[in-house]
Amino acid sequence: MSTPQQPHPLLAFPGADGPGGAPVCSAKGCREAAVWVLAWNNPKLHTPDRRKTWLACEEHREHLSGFLGVRGFLKDVVALSEWAD
Repeated sequence: MSTPQQPHPLLAFPGADGPGGAPVCSAKGCREAAVWVLAWNNPKLHTPDRRKTWLACEEHREHLSGFLGVRGFLKDVVALSEWAD
């Protein structure tokens, strides 16, 4: 039995595309261009190698990182321009 291929993390994120198809920040109500990828996983739900992603603009990077970090979910923060799966 084959394993279904996972979609690219940025394409899998609901609402990731803003005007012109540009990725937008994941912060509630923010429509600014995303410049950071926050890779995370919830160890109670996901295998250790699985990574979920949130996108962040400059203004919300610290807030979203803190939200994930305090829960022990944040694994990495990478510039969107350098993100590769």
